[in-house]
Amino acid sequence: MDPTAPLLFGLTVAEFEDISLKVCVGGLIAYMIFIIGHLAWESKSGKYGAIWMFVGLGVGFIGFIAKSLIQKLLGIE
Repeated sequence: MDPTAPLLFGLTVAEFEDISLKVCVGGLIAYMIFIIGHLAWESKSGKYGAIWMFVGLGVGFIGFIAKSLIQKLLGIE
């Protein structure tokens, strides 16, 4: 199979994978933010407790976002 041939909606496999990764991981990050906010609300952690929960639990997806920004700034993409 030709890797440059359109696969789905006129996209190649690489283009489809790139878009899917960004959309699906972005959706997962949004859902994790919702979960952290719900956890902060249910635990009645207060303003500073909620901030530290977002910082502590959100470090993983902050790294994913930072990686994308660094790639764009350096022109590596």
